[in-house]
Amino acid sequence: MREFGYDRAHDVAGALALLGADPDARFLGGGTNLVDLMKTGVERPARLVDVRRLPLDGIEPTADGGLRVGATVTNSDLAAHPEVRRRYPALAQAVLAGASGQLRNMATVGGNLLQRTRCGYFTDVTKPCNKRVPGSGCPAIEGEHHNHAVLGASPHCVAVHPSDMGVALTALDAVVSYETADGPGELPLAGLYRPVGDTPHRETELPAGALITHVTLPPAPVAARSRYRKVRERASYAFAIGSVAAALDVRDGAVHDVRLALGAVASRPWRARTAERALAGAPADAAAFAAAADAELAAARPLPHNAYKVTLMRNLVVAVLTELAEEAAR
Repeated sequence: MREFGYDRAHDVAGALALLGADPDARFLGGGTNLVDLMKTGVERPARLVDVRRLPLDGIEPTADGGLRVGATVTNSDLAAHPEVRRRYPALAQAVLAGASGQLRNMATVGGNLLQRTRCGYFTDVTKPCNKRVPGSGCPAIEGEHHNHAVLGASPHCVAVHPSDMGVALTALDAVVSYETADGPGELPLAGLYRPVGDTPHRETELPAGALITHVTLPPAPVAARSRYRKVRERASYAFAIGSVAAALDVRDGAVHDVRLALGAVASRPWRARTAERALAGAPADAAAFAAAADAELAAARPLPHNAYKVTLMRNLVVAVLTELAEEAAR
């Protein structure tokens, strides 16, 4: 590892000032991703600015009935919060599906959203990777890509985003708040991540030097009947090969409201807008759910060894929405 300096920030302004004073500095939350990447040489910051002790560790109601989650709230505390479990169950389920208990105790909400891909070519500094070294190539396209993107990829990168939490937050229309030296800003979760295009190394729309401070969940009655389902290659701690976050409101046998996001299929959590539009007013049955999934996945462009994901995701969408519909009918 490269030697690095360390500072502990005690307020947001101080954290921004410390980062701004060193172009090679990085914010440090729980360190569950960044420190691993430092050990392998993928990340080589000259200084770490520890933000864990900033006063951003609360979960509180908003004036309009939503929830405001601080960026340093741990994944464990988020999943255990009674209002999260009651009003946004898909989010609690997504967090519990990610990582081990020990890692969830350390990982933070802000850090989880900014974690980087687990593509083996990205994490191996002996291999070319356009995310790590722009213009060096994407060997995954011709190489190992069984868990890579089938939606929204490009000839420059086919890696997927690893966050479970991000998939649920995307389905629930969460909004990310941040601070910069020039003032505050916010982004919808669905707009936080950049399309991969020809600049896969530029992963988010956050301004340079921005610090995520909060994530806000808007009031959404539909979210009370929501679910997160993850498929992985082993039952214990593992990243998804496909996941679905869904919320469904059924009235008189028809879809009144639906929210749907897919995970492990693209470089970012994938909001399934096409499927949502197809389901508006449709019968709440397996045939309609399958047709909506097919409409969303019509844009899929799988590689030779990950075409299974298209079938997997179709079946997963149908299964989760059917379960929610049956639950609503009881």
